[in-house]
Amino acid sequence: KMAAFVDDATRKGARTVYAMDKGAVPTSGHFFGPIVMTGVTRDMDLYQNEIFGPICGIVKFESEAELISIVNDGINVGLAGYFYSNHVGRIMRVSEAIDVGMVGVNTGLISSEVSPFGGVKESGSGREGSKHGIGEYLNIKSVSVNY
Repeated sequence: KMAAFVDDATRKGARTVYAMDKGAVPTSGHFFGPIVMTGVTRDMDLYQNEIFGPICGIVKFESEAELISIVNDGINVGLAGYFYSNHVGRIMRVSEAIDVGMVGVNTGLISSEVSPFGGVKESGSGREGSKHGIGEYLNIKSVSVNY
């Protein structure tokens, strides 16, 4: 499946800028070496799907508004989003505006046992982990008494 994402993106104009040497990837089992691709566009399967594999598709944008549109419009998944910025105001605006369950800014490590984990859209609902995760296992009951 990973190879199909790479093949589709390549046919549609994306370029592989890094691929692990095939000799370094184990040949037994189900292994796929890490790949970084640029020139990824909205019409590519790599853009439209959650890739649970070592493929990084880089999407170019010109403005903050375009970035938010790229993340939010026409895509049905929203587990996590990652971006780099040194501008605190931009970090806050974009983090608030993008429709994903988790955001990584200047880092690829966004989850831990004390952080809520979960996505939005077709990436799921609710959270697990942290104090917020317990809510998935509770039933809330309202009781109204006139005594």
